[in-house]
Amino acid sequence: MTPHIVLRGLRVGDIGWVAHRQGILYAQEYGWDGTFEALVAEIAAHYVNNLDPAKENAWIAECEGQVVGSAFVVKVSDTEAKLRLLYVEPEMRGTGLGRRLTQECIAFAKDRGYQKLTLWTNDILHAARRIYQTAGFVLVSEEKHHSFGHDLVGQYWALDLNI
Repeated sequence: MTPHIVLRGLRVGDIGWVAHRQGILYAQEYGWDGTFEALVAEIAAHYVNNLDPAKENAWIAECEGQVVGSAFVVKVSDTEAKLRLLYVEPEMRGTGLGRRLTQECIAFAKDRGYQKLTLWTNDILHAARRIYQTAGFVLVSEEKHHSFGHDLVGQYWALDLNI
């Protein structure tokens, strides 16, 4: 049976929760250090402190009152937005929640008149990359970097919203 998942807007406490959970999950699953949690906290804090509600949005996924995922859309320019901080709790993976959150971001970006939706990820995040590819994102570029205590390959993806 598919769990009943509700998508809602941000509430006080969600930013800390998202940073906390992503920090723990990426440490457990990939061995990333605390600088990843700090990056998530920085991105989320920037979102809250600079929010343009007409052009930006965030979704928190809840199942039976528990936070099980998130996704953010942030303005880059009048024509481009960025999908940020997509995550799904391990027990919710395989339920379609990652795709659902991604589709919410795409629909919002289209509705707000953006022409392009971009994102940055790392090549080792295979499940996320499959979600992005299925949604129509195209790999634009890659670059090696040392972050979060590891040598990684960062990837920039883009989706043309005019199609």
